[in-house]
Amino acid sequence: MSPVKQTKGNPTMRLALCGMMAALIFVATYFVKIPMAMTNGYVHLGDGFILLAASLLGWAAVPAAAVGSMLADLMGGYAMYLLPTFLIKAAVAAVAVLALKAKHEWLQVLGLIAAEAVMVAGYFITEWLFLGYGLAAASAGVLGNTLQGLSGVVIGLLLIPLLRRVKW
Repeated sequence: MSPVKQTKGNPTMRLALCGMMAALIFVATYFVKIPMAMTNGYVHLGDGFILLAASLLGWAAVPAAAVGSMLADLMGGYAMYLLPTFLIKAAVAAVAVLALKAKHEWLQVLGLIAAEAVMVAGYFITEWLFLGYGLAAASAGVLGNTLQGLSGVVIGLLLIPLLRRVKW
């Protein structure tokens, strides 16, 4: 499950893929979502595409994840989450890039789970400390964010091997 390196020598292709992945992350986050009754947010499929971007683009996935996810919050009416989402999703992509550099596949999988744990912790801290929702309300979002993160890992684990078969 090592990262795909076809775009390493072609900066034009890398830039185009970065924009494409930001757009895919936006679409998977904004259009494919399940509202959570207990929280103010929703579960979406965007994290799977963040992990896919990390495999395809390496460090260029960090801005793609941040921008694509932030735009979904902007268009979805979640303006108070713009900066937290930008920072949290950038961190998720960065941890995923590092995870995919591991030599053993099981370490890569654990690293992708850790990347999604960063997302769960990031939104918990954001809601508890910065948005002032209180500990109970912030805790209510942990389950939904955990489900979102796990679905992202599953989607990533399914798509990353398929991507290696594509000829560039």
